[in-house]
Amino acid sequence: MVESFRASLFLVPMLAVVAAIIVASVAIGVDSGLDPTGEDLPLGFTSTVDSARALLGTIAGATITFAGIAFSVSLLIIQQASSQYSPRVVHTLFRDPFNRRVMGLVVGTFTYCLLILRSVRSSLEEGGDPLIPNLSVAIAVVLGIVTILAIVAFIDHSAHAMDISNILQDVEDQAIAQIRHEWPDSDPEDPPPSPSQPTDPAHTIRFDRSGWIQQLDVDKLNAGVLAGTTMWVDAYPGRYAVAGTPVCVLSAVPDDPETMAHDVLAAIGTGDTRTMQQDVSFGLRQLADVALKALSPGINDPTTAQDAIFHSVAVLAELLRRNPPAPPDPPDGCGRVVLVHQPAHEDLIRLAFDEVRRAAAPMPSVCIYLLEALELLTEVAREGPPDRRDALRRQAELVVAGCVAADNLPADLGDVQRGFQTRFGSH
Repeated sequence: MVESFRASLFLVPMLAVVAAIIVASVAIGVDSGLDPTGEDLPLGFTSTVDSARALLGTIAGATITFAGIAFSVSLLIIQQASSQYSPRVVHTLFRDPFNRRVMGLVVGTFTYCLLILRSVRSSLEEGGDPLIPNLSVAIAVVLGIVTILAIVAFIDHSAHAMDISNILQDVEDQAIAQIRHEWPDSDPEDPPPSPSQPTDPAHTIRFDRSGWIQQLDVDKLNAGVLAGTTMWVDAYPGRYAVAGTPVCVLSAVPDDPETMAHDVLAAIGTGDTRTMQQDVSFGLRQLADVALKALSPGINDPTTAQDAIFHSVAVLAELLRRNPPAPPDPPDGCGRVVLVHQPAHEDLIRLAFDEVRRAAAPMPSVCIYLLEALELLTEVAREGPPDRRDALRRQAELVVAGCVAADNLPADLGDVQRGFQTRFGSH
């Protein structure tokens, strides 16, 4: 739910409309207590009925026109990013707070002007006492100027937002922040023990709906397991849940199976899209997709692939320095929860490199970028278990093997082989 709000293009404009209604009501109330001639205000704040209506109508018309432009630019950016880079990076663009704030300012100004325009009355009109909301009109002028400047800033921001380096940096920053939150600092040389596997489970709970698993509340799961019972959870954030497949198995049949199933499913949040909530691998998935798109025949952009590869290195390096957290100890009187599936470092390395090195096999220059990236990660992994360095070396060997199988020119193939020998030959 929180992630839906963070990615919503509707919430902030809606709140801005509500705020505009409140501000307009307060401003009209203040204006109704002032002298209609404007003698209580500085000269620059005074206006006539005709000038007030003209100003408010102009500002409202201009802001709603700019709102159309802003929404069109946003949709164009999202469409271009999806087709040029990857559909997976669109979620990052949705979360850009600057765009939502500008849209909120635009629709809020429009709403405010409409409400103030409705209240303007002359002494010749029916409907009550004459009202020239001088202060309210002055506020509308200020809002109109700020909105125009915000639109210019929005266009500038949107132009820079399409820079692939900025997009990749946003993905990297969000991924690293999520990794640090989900995988607290731990000794890389002391990985947690492998989770035990279920032995002769007595009861199975299954998904009642399909969708991407976005969150998994271990505390809630712990609280629902009776003492002496073990729950082996097969679900994990980033996996696609299919209705009817197992969520978890229990070592004993619960007293109320239906209530237990309801509580377990309530502790697992699913949605239509994959997000970074508790999913430490999604950032790597996004960056790998951008690299694959850049290496596709329709795009053929090795430089963008290089950019994505080295941003992947930064994310993967953060993962290699850490270990998956062990499940929290169960509260007194509760059973034990075992997370059967935890992201393994070798799986994360393969996620970052397997598909990219296959696509890069006919491109020796990209293969050299991959070897350089793997060398950097090997340096990071020196303080961890040797299996992580072994997995990185296997990837480097596969990069060279793929380049050989792609039937590249001998001179190009020689560059790749020398690059491997320089970086991994002595290891």
